[in-house]
Amino acid sequence: MLHPGLVSITFRKLTPAEVVALVRRAGLQGIEWGGDIHVPHGDLGRAREVRELTQEAGLTVAAYGSYYRAGHSEDAGLPFAKVLESALELGAPLIRIWAGAAGSDGVGEEARWHIIADLKRISELGARAGVRIAAEFHGGTLADTNASAGQLLLEVDHPNFYSYWQPLADMSDAVCLEGLAALQPRLAHVHVFQWRTHLDRRPLAEGRARWTEFLRSAAKAPSDRYAMLEFVQDDAPENFLRDAATLKEVLAASA
Repeated sequence: MLHPGLVSITFRKLTPAEVVALVRRAGLQGIEWGGDIHVPHGDLGRAREVRELTQEAGLTVAAYGSYYRAGHSEDAGLPFAKVLESALELGAPLIRIWAGAAGSDGVGEEARWHIIADLKRISELGARAGVRIAAEFHGGTLADTNASAGQLLLEVDHPNFYSYWQPLADMSDAVCLEGLAALQPRLAHVHVFQWRTHLDRRPLAEGRARWTEFLRSAAKAPSDRYAMLEFVQDDAPENFLRDAATLKEVLAASA
């Protein structure tokens, strides 16, 4: 079953308390908290505070959006142990990561297997702690096309490794649905937005038909997950409330 939620980085300028209040007002159910602003890596006090704020509001911590880049972050000064500590203190059942720092067509064989080795490592560390690991389906990573995301899941080959999904630029609706169907057995959460480009965000209602089909497909995947709004037109809370209403309508139609 799909539940409606928000990715907290949608409102980087708001405090965690303000984000929680906005999500409650919108009638959504879960929040993916970002590791860059709202719950910084290693700040366990902030993680506890945000967990309590979320739970006291009757909401769920859906995930920790860590921005850990497999194969890179460890060497750049962000140990995965710090990310995992924060996720555990936050009460997050899943950590979102990025599969490397370059697109699949620009990574050589040796570099690719270095990233895969790190993904295997952190998937195992997460499994021991009871936290799932999921790569964002995103440009500039090894999970940047349907084929590369599927290949990555096969190469990592770990039962604790999953994939997010979102429509990437220039992907037709048919290609989107093909990718969603292929990812269903390992699908984590879905990031929901309606963009022409990253800087030209549109009302979610303009994509009602396509998102009904996307979320109908995502709902076929086993177990519960979240469809979470990520960024809204003009970064405006009132536009978020408008899109949240649309999201709930789309989820009802796609169930």
